[in-house]
Amino acid sequence: MIARGMVEEITAALGVNGLILRGGFFFPGDEDAPHSASGAPAKSVLLVGQAGAAPWPHFLRWREQQRSTIADPLDSWSRQVIGDVAEAFGARAVSPSDKPYLPFQQWAVRAEGLKPSPLGILMHPQYGLWHAYRGALLFEDEIALPGQGAAAHLCDACVEKPCLKSCPVDAYSTKGFAYQACLAHVRGGNGEPCRSGGCLDRNACPYGTEYRYPSDIQAFHMAAFAGL
Repeated sequence: MIARGMVEEITAALGVNGLILRGGFFFPGDEDAPHSASGAPAKSVLLVGQAGAAPWPHFLRWREQQRSTIADPLDSWSRQVIGDVAEAFGARAVSPSDKPYLPFQQWAVRAEGLKPSPLGILMHPQYGLWHAYRGALLFEDEIALPGQGAAAHLCDACVEKPCLKSCPVDAYSTKGFAYQACLAHVRGGNGEPCRSGGCLDRNACPYGTEYRYPSDIQAFHMAAFAGL
């Protein structure tokens, strides 16, 4: 069993770059868990992510030192930062973009008890839709963690659902995400508000607004989504 004091040290090491721990859990003995740093099946996982824009200044400083053509710079930065922490604490670092893909969305639900919003993004009771998971740390040993119950799901109390009414092409609905319609609009002549300020549906959500990403960050993510 890894002591809680080590978790506090990991928290501090991640905090240097604006990242936070997003909960964790044990893998049951009968689950086909991914391997740890030693190659043995992992017994526990700690999710790593962000709330609001805290990592952004650290990422920008790193990016200034890289070649301009680096692919997927935010993923690359996240891998490096989380990888360094993993090496320091004897863990294996994994990323949501690793192939074959690991079930990060399911892990997040298990770790924090969250549920998806109508946009598919997990709704957090404090951060709203303005948070992300950047990676995870896999350990060969169990980690002492506080219990995690189900979080209050703010979408259940939201009657108006402005997140389903603000997109000019109705990209999000109860039928799901109209990917091609969204992509065509963002790339088209009327897509400037989305390109410069982010998804209008996401910005319409009334929760966690103090954590909302600034427009330059939203523009960065939208450009990555649209391949601009």
